[in-house]
Amino acid sequence: MATTLTTGSSPAGLTTEGLPNLSLRMEPLDIAVVVIYFLVVLAVGIWSSMQANRSTVGGYFLAGRSMTWWPIGASLMSSNVGSSLFIGLAGQAAAGGIAVGGFEWNASWVLVALGWLFIPVYIAAGVVTLPEYLAKRFGGQRIRIYISVLSLILYVFTKISADIFSGALFIQVSLGWDLYLSTGILLIVTAAYTVTGGFAAVIYTDSIQTLIIVGGAFSLMFIAFSRVGWYEGLVEQYMSATPTVTIPNTTCHLPRSDSFHMFRDPLTGDLPWPGLVFGLTILATWVWCTDQVIVQRSLSAKSLSHAKGGSVLGGYLKILPMFFITMPGMISRALFPDEIGCVDPEVCKRVCGAAVGCSNFAYPKLVVELMPMGLRGLMLAVILAALMSSLTSVFNSSSTLFTLDLYQRARPHASEMELMIVGRVFILVLVCVSLLWIPVIQTSNSGLLFDYMQSVTSFLVPPITAVFLMAIFWPRANEQGAFWGLMVGLVVGVIRMALEFAYQAPSCGQEDPQPAFVADVHYLYFAIILFAITSLIIVAVSLATAPIAEQSLYRLTWWSRYSRQPRVDLIHPQVTCAPLSSHSDQDSEDLPKPRWQRAALWICGLSSSRSGSVPPVNENSELNSLLEKPLWRNVCNINALLLLVANVFLWGYWA
Repeated sequence: MATTLTTGSSPAGLTTEGLPNLSLRMEPLDIAVVVIYFLVVLAVGIWSSMQANRSTVGGYFLAGRSMTWWPIGASLMSSNVGSSLFIGLAGQAAAGGIAVGGFEWNASWVLVALGWLFIPVYIAAGVVTLPEYLAKRFGGQRIRIYISVLSLILYVFTKISADIFSGALFIQVSLGWDLYLSTGILLIVTAAYTVTGGFAAVIYTDSIQTLIIVGGAFSLMFIAFSRVGWYEGLVEQYMSATPTVTIPNTTCHLPRSDSFHMFRDPLTGDLPWPGLVFGLTILATWVWCTDQVIVQRSLSAKSLSHAKGGSVLGGYLKILPMFFITMPGMISRALFPDEIGCVDPEVCKRVCGAAVGCSNFAYPKLVVELMPMGLRGLMLAVILAALMSSLTSVFNSSSTLFTLDLYQRARPHASEMELMIVGRVFILVLVCVSLLWIPVIQTSNSGLLFDYMQSVTSFLVPPITAVFLMAIFWPRANEQGAFWGLMVGLVVGVIRMALEFAYQAPSCGQEDPQPAFVADVHYLYFAIILFAITSLIIVAVSLATAPIAEQSLYRLTWWSRYSRQPRVDLIHPQVTCAPLSSHSDQDSEDLPKPRWQRAALWICGLSSSRSGSVPPVNENSELNSLLEKPLWRNVCNINALLLLVANVFLWGYWA
């Protein structure tokens, strides 16, 4: 996640001149490992594509709601751990220490909230997308359209482009390939099985990617720790890792004195602890509990217990990046202080082509210098796995939002085949838009990739978090309050974002040109302020206008999730798909098609005669039941408690 982490840097602004010499010296064994990786992913993608019905809305976008807990949990992990996390998180850790790992540990808490607080309401409501839930909860369509459009913009601005750029950068500095050539190859492979296989292919390949990511990253972690003398050696070497060339009368070349502490000063800390505890939770709630990319995995579960089990597994897995991404980033600075810890703009430009610093080359540098033959290929596969799992998740969820919340709104009687074609074409459009946005990322926000992603998130998503929390836990909230809360929050957030990008953060030794509102208000503090403003607007406007009738809220709030009373919908139910039952449609379907057309339809899973329509989901059907078997309910509850206890211990140990 979804920044002002002061000294981190990104490869933004990278030019072919001054590229670090990080050639991976790929041996035949390394190439064989990468080839085997691609073959395994391709085989799993084809197999999973054949297992699910790809010709229906439920089959393509939710894998027929048949997923069990382990692929859900693995997909929750891999869809969030993209290549930008390996580049950005390790770079931020190299620059500022372990506190940035709190972004990963915070996820365990909100994942438990997802399984126990949010998912039961979404299941009871019988929704496929999160904007659809808000439309049912508040009525009208303007909130649904706004959330859908904003989510798609955020995906392009942060998740898709940042992952593509950081993954392609790793290949560029490692293998010497052209940035756009490597990006294009990655996108072609990624989009191929996402377009053809749908959500089932995405979630099963995510499971394989998780194994590759964890296994490969742990291999590098153990090698790196052995090089510095394990944890005690890391503490000693990191705190003394200063570059040879420094800037006179400054301290920016020195490691932070609180580098090995999670909780930092509330006023002077680069990640102040109140912001890390409260502001980050607001951002994390959006990412894990109200964002289509993540929640779609839990909505595909075959039962509530499987959704909870997936959340717990995902929470356990999110503890690991602190150890196999954050700390290796710090090890990289300890081993290569002149390159990764450089502060002089001329030196940094010569080392990595970026005047603001080279800390974001921490992870690639570690791979190139430490990994032996064979494992170098494995680490390249790890970065590719992180990139592809994140992209496939965002592509499928973006397609879901556009098709069901925007396109079907414009064409409510579109046939099922039409929706499936539109969903696949939109993925290809996203690929093109993402490529066009990469140059903007290269020059934005002083080149701070992780800062870029977090700051944009903090400026735009706290109002969404406020609206979802009010919708689920405060029945008095109504459409007018939610809409105007979103609008006021958007205006305030856009103003701060414009100031953030208008005034570039200073380099080491330079005077800060930013106004006090930008320089002195940390982005995590701003998230708290924006959340509070939005909540106050929602409460004030809702109390000043008419409430929503109780019979229109059954199974749409936490308090009414078990209700079996018939609900009076605030909007007309949207047609899931129109049956292809007319004579003209049936006749056209029976006409012989050209061979190329039949092949294309088969590849996309649209050749089935079942592609006409699916029966609508009944609110009170077993599919949406919240009943759990006592044994599995207790297993989930106990594991959730153990996860939170382990998480508290880790926070406390490094506090």
